[in-house]
Amino acid sequence: MTQIRSAAMIVNARSRRGQAQFAEACQAMQGLPYKVDAHAVENPDDLVPRLKQALAAKPDLVVLGGGDGTISSLVDHLLGHDVILGVLPFGTANSFCRTLGIPLDIAGAVDVLRTGAPRRIDLGMVDGDYYANCAAIGISPLIAQTIPHGVKKLFGRAGYLSWAALQFARFQPFELTVTNGSHVQRLTATEVRISNGPYHGGTELVEEAQVDSGEIVVQVVCGKGKRSLVRNWAAGFFRLDSRRVDTVSFHGKSLRIETVPRLPISIDGEVLAKTPVTAKIAAGIIEVMAPA
Repeated sequence: MTQIRSAAMIVNARSRRGQAQFAEACQAMQGLPYKVDAHAVENPDDLVPRLKQALAAKPDLVVLGGGDGTISSLVDHLLGHDVILGVLPFGTANSFCRTLGIPLDIAGAVDVLRTGAPRRIDLGMVDGDYYANCAAIGISPLIAQTIPHGVKKLFGRAGYLSWAALQFARFQPFELTVTNGSHVQRLTATEVRISNGPYHGGTELVEEAQVDSGEIVVQVVCGKGKRSLVRNWAAGFFRLDSRRVDTVSFHGKSLRIETVPRLPISIDGEVLAKTPVTAKIAAGIIEVMAPA
């Protein structure tokens, strides 16, 4: 097992329970056999500068506490440093933690830091932006673009789902082109999941995507009406065999994705790109502390 002598913890404390979660994590980490330099950050603009300050001390482990968006926004800055990533599940969906098998309670996640082992994993890329779990085209970016500030903080997952239901009425299927080398395929789609792991929105939807496969998986929910997307989400939630009926998947190291009209792309919940883009895999680029 890799010996860890020092660690830093950066927590996004802007969330609904951010400060309370930070305090609980600090308490749980008192039993770790190494010192943890802990920071709660309430202003998202301060996350990257605080992380860079922590990395300057050359810790063996950097623990990030937040949702999937926080992890993805910071993971780029860990690359090139000889550091292991640790994750605390402080988000709404916590898809990245689910993919790695990290418990969704603070005590369990901290225990992984104590008893787990480093696991080398891939990161996805949309053009030059690295991300941990899943990028999406369709209803997810529409929700992320329009959700009022504070809804997730005040109402949590229930508030997010309620807003998603309101936005669904505005959403329309779109034309999609996926290019894999010389192979070009055109489809009518209701959602596109550019996946480095199986979970999207906290639900296992892209089973064939693995965090250490060395491939990016683009799963397309096909259909000219929105009912195909409703069927797919419902079937995925209840683990029904019919969850595969309306989907087509593409695997590769690099896939070109175009849509008509041009559409925004959410990357682990944050709208950061717009089609057309190239989706890639950065194979084995980082180590993360995972259950042994």
